[in-house]
Amino acid sequence: MIRYVSTRGGDGPHGFETVLLTGTARDGGLFVPDRLPAWAPADFAALAGLDYAETAARMIAPFVADTFDAEELRALCREAYAGFDHAAVAPLVQLDADTFLLELFHGPTLAFKDFALQLLGRMFERVLERREGRLAVVGATSGDTGAAAIHALAGRRRITVAILHPHGRVSPVQRRQMTTVEAPNVLNIAVRGSFDDCQRLVKALFADRALADELHLAAVNSINWARIVAQTVYYAWAAVRLGAPARPPLFAVPTGNFGDVYAGHVARRMGLPVRTLVIATNENDILARFLATGHYRPRRPVATDSPAMDIQVASNFERLLFELADGDGTRVAGWMAELAERGAFRVPPAVLARARALFRADRADREETRTTIAHIFRESGVMVDPHTAVGIAVGRRLRAAGEGPLVCLATAHPAKFPDAVAAALGERPVLPPAWRDLERREERFLVLDPDLEAVRAAVRRHAREQQR
Repeated sequence: MIRYVSTRGGDGPHGFETVLLTGTARDGGLFVPDRLPAWAPADFAALAGLDYAETAARMIAPFVADTFDAEELRALCREAYAGFDHAAVAPLVQLDADTFLLELFHGPTLAFKDFALQLLGRMFERVLERREGRLAVVGATSGDTGAAAIHALAGRRRITVAILHPHGRVSPVQRRQMTTVEAPNVLNIAVRGSFDDCQRLVKALFADRALADELHLAAVNSINWARIVAQTVYYAWAAVRLGAPARPPLFAVPTGNFGDVYAGHVARRMGLPVRTLVIATNENDILARFLATGHYRPRRPVATDSPAMDIQVASNFERLLFELADGDGTRVAGWMAELAERGAFRVPPAVLARARALFRADRADREETRTTIAHIFRESGVMVDPHTAVGIAVGRRLRAAGEGPLVCLATAHPAKFPDAVAAALGERPVLPPAWRDLERREERFLVLDPDLEAVRAAVRRHAREQQR
């Protein structure tokens, strides 16, 4: 049975239910499994022909076996993906002879975050019903996580939701998808600052153990392991449909917080044949710079056309560091302490070499992003959002001749970023029918400074009001 331990060595082992409901470890680290399932090529080949929900149930089952039995998990997966508006759930669209888009925007909020959060919300609810318990979910968003979390959790009677987003730094569509939800258990907080400020505040709330215990805080960001394991599924889904195990693909992943590409790495460690994973960043290129130098040094975030990636502190990177340190939590804790105290850390050459063997990385700036949007539209008639364009640009640049199919993750519907798409194409993408009246819906949110005391008071007040 898989158990979970902290990346900093001071918490665990725990079962999946504890990890699901807490999100972060008590020592400040992130939970990781003490081992990964080892699948043979035949196990992945056996996924061919299965629908998405059944594929998800099979991939996720080993990670949650102590909490959900096979039939219960299968039912949860079927419920989670029944509301997606494409029969394939995650269709592959061919751009050229050997380049494919994996469309991950057919869920309720038009972004890849729906894949994990529609399932996570149902897992929360099932466990809370058994326990007759309550949760106060808190999260930070650079745009898409917040909307996906709110639409997964709105109206669930045992759960309150507080989502922090950077004021004025998400697209209007992203903001309105969060702030127009009328469910009383939802609180939106616009923070006068960056996503990194929001993420820092959320981590501080979880570090306040008295508050966490009082309100039963739970995480929906990809710091929650359940998010990661749910996102491993679409890597296997796509690879098998393109000929894996015999024909391993490359995946190009637009990356900010490292969670999505890390999920692909977990699938690869389970045994999924993958040629390589490409980390595609915008001007906020801390991950590309780390792989080039071994030096992890955040800079001030830069506002770009791809705001969900405007991140300088990639939380999930700590999970990779734990692996690169051979499970030495003390070593990881030292790097994290150095980052907190000095604003940077450097890994030894041997650690950097191991990271470079696992990933390729580069950046695409605003000009290249817009050029790519225009080129893809001329080339194939397909309209892509700026995050997806970053992935395509970097993936094509870093793929060597003859390496096999390139799968670019299309992480959001282009209509979520109409201004950026219009700047590249001269025309604005149209929202799907369910969202056409979004601009006429009334918004509700608080605007707060990036002050821990103010945010803590707002979260506590909201949770207490809803938990009466």
